[in-house]
Amino acid sequence: MELMEDFSRPPLVPVKGIPLIKYFAEAIGPLQNLTVWPDDLLISTYPKSGTTWMSEILDMIYQDGKLEKCRRAPIYARVPFLEFRCPGVPSGLESLEETPAPRLIKTHLPLSLLPQSLLDQKIKVIYVARNPKDVAVSYYNFYNMAKVHPDPGTWESFLENFMDGKVSYGSWFQHVKEWWGLTHTHPVLYLFYEDMKEHPEILSILQNPKREIKKVLEFLGRSLPEETVDFIVYHTSFKKMKENPMTNYTTIPSEIMDHGVSPFMRKGTTGDWKNTFTVAQNERFDAHYAKTMKGCNLKFRCICKCICICILGIKAS
Repeated sequence: MELMEDFSRPPLVPVKGIPLIKYFAEAIGPLQNLTVWPDDLLISTYPKSGTTWMSEILDMIYQDGKLEKCRRAPIYARVPFLEFRCPGVPSGLESLEETPAPRLIKTHLPLSLLPQSLLDQKIKVIYVARNPKDVAVSYYNFYNMAKVHPDPGTWESFLENFMDGKVSYGSWFQHVKEWWGLTHTHPVLYLFYEDMKEHPEILSILQNPKREIKKVLEFLGRSLPEETVDFIVYHTSFKKMKENPMTNYTTIPSEIMDHGVSPFMRKGTTGDWKNTFTVAQNERFDAHYAKTMKGCNLKFRCICKCICICILGIKAS
């Protein structure tokens, strides 16, 4: 595989006002001619919200839980990344054209940049949303290790850029709200990262990966034996996926992703933001969240140290 000698951390390029990685911005034009197939399935998330996790779950479902079939290639080859483009590497569109039906497709694009054909053809979408504080921390670490991004600077400056929508893919707030709005007119299964995590100290009624996988199966109109669903739950746990070279992105050259800086699959927990945010940053973020999400009925949970469930912007008692 031919690689660039130096990625040089190019600045983001705006497309319709949305900042994108330079190479991805160059892919948006050709994507508008995308031909979709009726059985295509789109996996949509804001970055660092469980994209790879959901991709692996879906591929295991499509392969009827047969692990050896899911080891046929790395996850980024099995589930083409729609807007991906990088010199010397097949683009997401090129990979998609070589993928047999039924195709899984992943994207982080906001609705304004999504190929219209995906909407016109009413292609099914699974959207995964995650607590923005955890997203911000994970995204900062990803910026540091993935060299197609600009230099993230300090955590403090990155957090300001994240709140202002000045990071790749723009505003988290806009992204989750507009995809939530799409659920009223389009076949979208809207899931939450926190609901998919299994936490031993939280009642299973709140967090249950098996329950969420069954939601996916119902949405797809598929069924699997109970033992196969249990098998998928086990093999898509964070621990198993972090150990799996077909899902942990260690097959990507260090010139693109430097796992010595931070692993692609870092912690995979909920509520880890508390280890990074200062008290002042948390208060500022909560105020910004309350203002930006006012009037939106989306609810995001965080797991507090006292094991209370709270909505962002509202302090746990």
